Order: sequence, then C-alpha cells, then structure tokens
Amino acid sequence: MTDSKFNSILKRGIAEIINEAELMKLLESGRILNLKQGFDPSAPDIHLGHVVGLRKLRQFQELGHKVTLIVGDWTARIGDPSGQSTTRPILSQDQIQNNAQTYLEQFFKVVDKDRTEIRWQSEWYNKFTLDEIIRLSSKFTVAQLLAREDFNKRYSSGNPISLAEMLYPLLQAYDSVVIQADVEFGGIDQKFNCLLGRELQKIMGQPPQQVFLVPLLIGTDGNQKMSKSLGNYIGIKEPPQEVYGKVMSIPDSLIIDYFELVTDAPDKEIAEIKEQMNNGSINPMSIKKRLAHEIVKQFNDEESASEAEQYFSKVFQKKETPQEIAEHLFPSRYIGDALYEIDIAPTLIKEGIVRSKGELKRLLSQKAIELNGDKINDSIINARHGSILRIGKRNFVRIAVR
Repeated sequence: MTDSKFNSILKRGIAEIINEAELMKLLESGRILNLKQGFDPSAPDIHLGHVVGLRKLRQFQELGHKVTLIVGDWTARIGDPSGQSTTRPILSQDQIQNNAQTYLEQFFKVVDKDRTEIRWQSEWYNKFTLDEIIRLSSKFTVAQLLAREDFNKRYSSGNPISLAEMLYPLLQAYDSVVIQADVEFGGIDQKFNCLLGRELQKIMGQPPQQVFLVPLLIGTDGNQKMSKSLGNYIGIKEPPQEVYGKVMSIPDSLIIDYFELVTDAPDKEIAEIKEQMNNGSINPMSIKKRLAHEIVKQFNDEESASEAEQYFSKVFQKKETPQEIAEHLFPSRYIGDALYEIDIAPTLIKEGIVRSKGELKRLLSQKAIELNGDKINDSIINARHGSILRIGKRNFVRIAVR
C-alpha cells in the first residue's frame, strides 16, 4: 500500500485495531482475507452510523479482500434476552427475512456485492444441540463475561443479568469460528464481543482474528450515537431532500467528524476546513452545505444532491413553501363553510410521517407543527381540502379529505 492508502484505511476514522502489527502482517502476506461483519435484522434500514464501518469494509475489498456478512437471524428470533429493550423485539421468520432483504439491498450501496458472501446464523445454530451449547459455554468463566462493562455495572449495582444474555457474546464469538474470520469489524461498543471471538478461535485451534473497531457516529441531536430508536438518525434510503436537511441540522461541532467518517474528502482538505472553522475565517453553514451535498451524492447522484440543495435554500433559508407536496387522505367530518374537523394523528402515524402518538404529542407541545403557516397545539384541527401541514422542519403534507 502507498502511504496515503495506508493512512486512509488504517488511520482515518479508526477507534482501535487489535492487533495492528498482526493485521499488517496479514495484509502483507498477499492472501485474500476473510472480513467478518455481523448485523441484527431487528430493523430494516441502514443509517450513516452503519456506514462508518461499511466504508472500511469497502476499502479492504478494493485491496482484494472478501467480506462475510453474518445475518443474525437466529438470535433475532429470541429478541432481547434481558427483556428490557423495546428496540429488539421478538420477530417472526417473515419479519426477519423482510428486514434482512431490505438491509442487504442498502448494504450493497456501500459494499461490493461481488466480494461479499452472506451467511445466516441459522445455518449452524438450527443444528445446535444442548451438549454443544454446554461445551461452548464451558470455554469461558463467569468472571470473564462479567468483565464486559455493561455486565459489570449491572452486577455491581445488583441488577439482574440473565444466563441468556451471557450466551449472546459466546454466540457472536462462535460465528467467527464457523467462518474462520481473519478480521472482525464493529463499532467500539462491540470491543468485548469481538475480543471474545478472538479468544475462542485460539481455544478452538484457529489463528485469532484481528479486531477493527470504528468510532460511534453521533446523531443529529449532537449527544448520543446515531440510532433509529432515538430518532437522531440519517437513513441512506431516505429522500435526498430529507438527508440533506438532516445533515444541515447537525451541530457545527460534528462537521469534521462527519467529513472524516462518512465522506471521501481528502485529509488535507479536511485539515484546512478544521483550521478555517477554528479561526473563524469561514461560515460553518457553507461547509455544512458542502458536507450535505457530498453525502446525498454518495447514495444518489449529483443531480439529486443539487436538487436537494436548491430545495433547502428555498424552503429553509428563504422560508418558501415547496411546490411539490405529497397529498395524504385524512378522515374528516364536514362542519360547514368548506371546513372539516380532522384528527391528524391516524394518517400521520399510518404514513410514517410521525412514529407514534407520543412523538406527535411531543411535536405539538414544542410548537413544531404548523397548519398553513400557523402553529397548532392539538391533533384535532379545522382545515380545508388542500391545506398544508408542516411537521417539524422538513416534512410537508397536503391535506385531502373524503
């Protein structure tokens, strides 16, 4: 590798590599490496947080290496073993298949399909017997598992930890054994599980996998890691105008992180932008527009990025109403003078414009919903056919009545 290629792959946007010296030996060996990435099909969509690691996989593929994508269909059937998470529900086989299919379609917007092999956990876990589970669990001690940070905190505070929860890291580790992974990729929050896979491979007589950890991308709220359940995500399949607008909403403090982690902007150019922002010689708004343009173009095309930029300028900077607004049918009761009484909640939730009654209530309380330019504070409104709802900063809906 050239120095610039080395820096791009092994230095930029990396949280930790275990073990970098061993990884370099593997890369210099000339053989095709098996790169492992797992995903839980509890939800169908990929957001920019996922893209951070996927871009690294693509860079390795461009060097000639192969990705093995593990679909966690077997563990998805169980859901959250702690019973505490609503983001990992028990799913049917059909739901898992549908989520996985959507995920894979988006996955290949980043990663090279021709250099990727898809493996389903059920290939091996459907055949697992009780004695195999016991043999697997005997490879590690309870003390080793309690070294995981979240387990340790809960144990120290007297909160329960189920045996099923402790089995999950072992199952992820065993995936590495089955496919004989050379390198496992994951977010920094997956460090313990990835290291467990490395240890299990040694126990099972295989060369230990290297561990390639990437940072967690902070979401649009500027506080927590990007997550669909937190609503602070930017989905790669969202409409270009939505993606552009969401990128423009991130705090200025995240601009450099986004450039480094999810764009191909050269390191020298990013360093110059950072310096300009630090000394105040450039308006962060103009840099953010460049960032939004790059991200939209990456998952769509130049034309879509330019149109999204024009839309943002017109609607959010010039405060104009867009010409093309999706029309949705709202159940209504005619009250006279061309006015209808409408409950906006059922349609907005059904069409996915808001996720729940709770989110709608929050938006109303924050005065984040407008009817024909006037803020509203109740989901029951009086409106005419063709009236315009604005939900949040970026969603416009034209009301149609029966």
